Amino acid sequence: MAEETTPNPTSDQAESPAPNAAEAEDKAAKKPAAKKEKPPALEDKPFADFIQQDFIPALQKGLGEQGIADVELKFEKRPVNVVGMSQAPACWQVIGRWSSGYKQTREFNLYFFNESISGQKGFSYAESGGKASTLESFRIDERKVDLGLLVFWTLQRLNAQKWLVRN
Repeated sequence: MAEETTPNPTSDQAESPAPNAAEAEDKAAKKPAAKKEKPPALEDKPFADFIQQDFIPALQKGLGEQGIADVELKFEKRPVNVVGMSQAPACWQVIGRWSSGYKQTREFNLYFFNESISGQKGFSYAESGGKASTLESFRIDERKVDLGLLVFWTLQRLNAQKWLVRN
């Protein structure tokens, strides 16, 4: 017959005493502090504020670094200035204009059809005060749009026109 034995707890199997109030306070104090909220991204600003306060100054700086210091940049809601688009509704545009060294004026328009930097955008250009002949889609397939990319794409498009750097 097997003998019944009473378990004898060893020191590591013994129950630990309930924590007292001071230990509970220490544990609460050791919790990581609440994370500081990140400030909202520039791109989360209202559309018009972002364009006027951030995009236009950054584009002005980028054009200046490319040697175009006398560029006039405006932000307006007006009809699309492209041949055949006179019936299109007015939309917000960033309009850049400057005189080249060849006594020509150069103008580009960056259209924001949805009043959003991530929405549909278009691009047109004209020389010597004429109307633009074509309206091009502008970076419509990009998922991420931020200030740096928007400035880069605009400068890249102007460079493709050979308005910034000659071959």
